[in-house]
Amino acid sequence: MVDVPAQLAAVTRGYRTEERDGEPSHVQSLEQDYPSPIEDVWEAVTSSDRIARWFLPISGELRLGGRYQLEGNAGGEILACDPPADGTAGYSATWEFGGGVSWITVRLAATGETTTRFELEHVSRVADVPAEMWETFGPGATGVGWDGGLLGLSLHLSAVEGSLAPAEAEAWAQTEEGRSFYRGAADGWAIAHAASGADADLAARNADATYGFYTGTSA
Repeated sequence: MVDVPAQLAAVTRGYRTEERDGEPSHVQSLEQDYPSPIEDVWEAVTSSDRIARWFLPISGELRLGGRYQLEGNAGGEILACDPPADGTAGYSATWEFGGGVSWITVRLAATGETTTRFELEHVSRVADVPAEMWETFGPGATGVGWDGGLLGLSLHLSAVEGSLAPAEAEAWAQTEEGRSFYRGAADGWAIAHAASGADADLAARNADATYGFYTGTSA
């Protein structure tokens, strides 16, 4: 059992478009507070052994300038790496998948001796996202996937009650509990999309399509 409502409510989702290096870009962000000191959260998101326990097996050189590869998913180059110092930490990397390149940045901030705020930002150029894909799914296409990642990290760090191994995630999506998670995450991205100025009805249709994609069911 996973405390799905608690996890969905714990995540702050944001979406906007802005110029990055002269290119119109989609910018998605997710934030969540975790009940662990910053050094532990840093290890959880940078150690290959720890990453495999809550996300996916990862190989490569996890250092500045090194390249990484997530099993069956994205790979890329680590562009910045700043271990914990003065209550902050972070890293950035390319996110290379399916022939496309986007960018991720993870930022950590200590909010207390035993609590840490985690922020993930994912940037993709508008021109690099197929128009049909965006019109169908909106930001939920990638956003809901990241919601799944934050759920895994939450369970790993005991931020919410429950257990779910990464290898079980695909089957879990077909359960009532899993479907409720993906429904709530998709709706959360619809809210963020509408808050950016998108038509609310379109955002809702995008959420329905995203939910169907992740669960193999209709809305």
